[in-house]
Amino acid sequence: MRPSGPDGAIRRLLDAYRRGETTVQDELARAFARIAAIDRAGPALNTVLRVDPDAQWTARRLDAERRSGAAMGPLHGVPVFLKDNVDTGGPAGGSMATSAGALALADSFAPADAPLVRRLRAAGALIIGKTNMTELANYLSTGMPGGYSSLGGQVVNPHHPALPVSTSSSGSAAAVAAGLCPVAIGTETAGSILVPAFANGIAGIKPTVGLVSRTGIVPISFSQDTAGPLARSVEDAARVLAVIAGPDPDDAATHGAPAFDFRPHLRRDGLHGARIGIPRAGFWDEQGEGWRDTREQVRAALREGGAEVVDPADVATHDRIVWSPVLLYEFKAAMNAYLRRLGPGAPCRTLADLIAFNAAHAQAALRYGQVWLLRAEHETSGRMDEAAYLDARAEDLRLCRTEGIDATLERHGLDALVFPNGSGSSVAARAGYPSVAVPLGFAPAAAGSAAPIEPRGVMFTGTAFSEPTLVRIAHAFELRTRGRVSPPL
Repeated sequence: MRPSGPDGAIRRLLDAYRRGETTVQDELARAFARIAAIDRAGPALNTVLRVDPDAQWTARRLDAERRSGAAMGPLHGVPVFLKDNVDTGGPAGGSMATSAGALALADSFAPADAPLVRRLRAAGALIIGKTNMTELANYLSTGMPGGYSSLGGQVVNPHHPALPVSTSSSGSAAAVAAGLCPVAIGTETAGSILVPAFANGIAGIKPTVGLVSRTGIVPISFSQDTAGPLARSVEDAARVLAVIAGPDPDDAATHGAPAFDFRPHLRRDGLHGARIGIPRAGFWDEQGEGWRDTREQVRAALREGGAEVVDPADVATHDRIVWSPVLLYEFKAAMNAYLRRLGPGAPCRTLADLIAFNAAHAQAALRYGQVWLLRAEHETSGRMDEAAYLDARAEDLRLCRTEGIDATLERHGLDALVFPNGSGSSVAARAGYPSVAVPLGFAPAAAGSAAPIEPRGVMFTGTAFSEPTLVRIAHAFELRTRGRVSPPL
């Protein structure tokens, strides 16, 4: 592996377009050639589930717009992959199904683009296709490996085939790491942007719940679902987040969502004056001796950049944050609401339909069972008024938000907390708070591990809508550490 560091791929590509060194059609041809060479053949990464058959015509239109001097958006001609739980539909994207990796939804065509997709298209992005993912965003069953779906098979980590690709946005993360696209859209309920970013050695931003519309995304949870970008640098991820963020009249969580321009925050001196806490108990201390050098590397980089490091800055509630039934209660209501919106021609109209299809096609669809589907269907009412649910949700907010992240930030006067890899992702997810993942390369794995290396990285987490601060800190930290490495493809 060779050190690569943050590359500002979007900025470099847009500059190349302006100078006439390449065209959108050229870039699409290169992407297709690389998909054929390493995703379908060679190491057979299996990150791409489907390509948009209209992409070549869209690329031609984008090139014509540039030649004509038409007004162009901030992502004009930038290739983007979407996770396969993000709707495309209508005249622009109706040729691609939205299946979330499920055989039952293989022929499920949404009536319209998700709002975040409309924003991408309006900014000039070229949607290439959709990536494979852990089926139903890893809410199908226990024991199912990350990156596996009954429709798409297993995603492979481009850094080493024995490395896990991690949770449900694995195809999006691996496609970016492998150079199939500069940026991809992932979704997260509890770690599914951040953890695949670390596993595949790239950057990612999990936004505050309510910054990006959830409309048109195959759901798990009303309270924790969000979409966000995966990219080779924090800069690229921030550019895309600025485009997809904003209010949606059909998503109440986004009402009043701020509009962020991250450009002033992409500063080399962004660590100067920041106060950043290191939560040891339950997080850094749980990583073992192999992480001691990484922790010291992180502390040194932060301090050398001008940040004040508070160590320890422990989350007092960490030992009380255990499994929560919130997702189980929300899933049935959320999935039924999504499927109803697809209309009468949809292959499944309810969660019960989805369960029945899987049972009828068990050999292909239920390699790992469907325990979460069955539990959600039979153990919950599908309403949001059950006392057990309301109590669990209130407890999540108290432990993770009020007495968790917010209390820790306030007690120490912090701008952010820095966690190892995705260890803090569940706390941030239940709070609905933002995090930015920054890669720190790979370290030798412990003896007996399936792969010779293991990923290193950190996530910076803050309070609601603190994305500008987190981007400023993470970008400056990334420039100082230069931890991204290119896979040996």
